[in-house]
Amino acid sequence: MENKFIRFLIDSGVLLFGDFTTKSGRKTPYFINTGAYKTGEELKKLGRFYADCYKKNDLDTDLLYGPAYKGIPLVVTTGIALSGDGLNKEICFNRKELKDHGEGGGLIGADPEGKRVTILEDVITAGTSVYETMELLKESEVTSLIVSVDRMEVGPSGRSAKDEIKEKFGITTYSIVTILDIIDYLKERDPKRAESIRAYLDKYGQKK
Repeated sequence: MENKFIRFLIDSGVLLFGDFTTKSGRKTPYFINTGAYKTGEELKKLGRFYADCYKKNDLDTDLLYGPAYKGIPLVVTTGIALSGDGLNKEICFNRKELKDHGEGGGLIGADPEGKRVTILEDVITAGTSVYETMELLKESEVTSLIVSVDRMEVGPSGRSAKDEIKEKFGITTYSIVTILDIIDYLKERDPKRAESIRAYLDKYGQKK
C-alpha cells in the first residue's frame, strides 16, 4: 500500500520537491501539501487511504477532527469512506476566526466535548499544529492522530515529535507512510532526490 500511496501523492501534486519552509521554520527539500487535491476522484481516494489506516490500526473513536483549513476535507472524505464501511463517525473542524453572528463559535460540525477524538492532519513535523489543536479540544479525549506522512523529525526539545505528543497528551500517531518509505521509493527512481531527503533527515530526524 505504501508505494501506491506515494505514487498517488506525486501524481496529485501533493508531494513536492524543491526548497520549502515548514511551519516549524525548517528548510526542507520536500513538502506535503494536501491543499493541492483538486478533484472529487482524488479526494475519494484520499479518504479511502485514511479510512484504511484508521481500520488497520483498530481505532475506535467517536469523532474525526480536522484542523482548518487542510484538515477540513480530510475529515469529510474520511468520514464518508468510513461510513461506507459501516463506521458512522461524527466530524468536526474549526474556523480560523471566531464567528460573531448566526450560530457563532469556533467549531463546525459535531460537538467534540467529552468524546473520543481522532485528529486528521497532513503531516507531523515538529508537532506544532497538534499543540495548537489541543487548545481547542481541552474538553475532549483525544487518543489518536492520523497523518499522510510521518516526517520522523524531532520536536522543539530534540525528541521525537510523536513521543512528545504521546507523553504530553496521550496521543498515538499513525501514518499512512513515513519519510523512510518515500526515500526507499525514490532510491531507484530518483536517487539524487532520495539522497537530499536522507541528508535532511540525518539533520532533523529521530536519533536511534
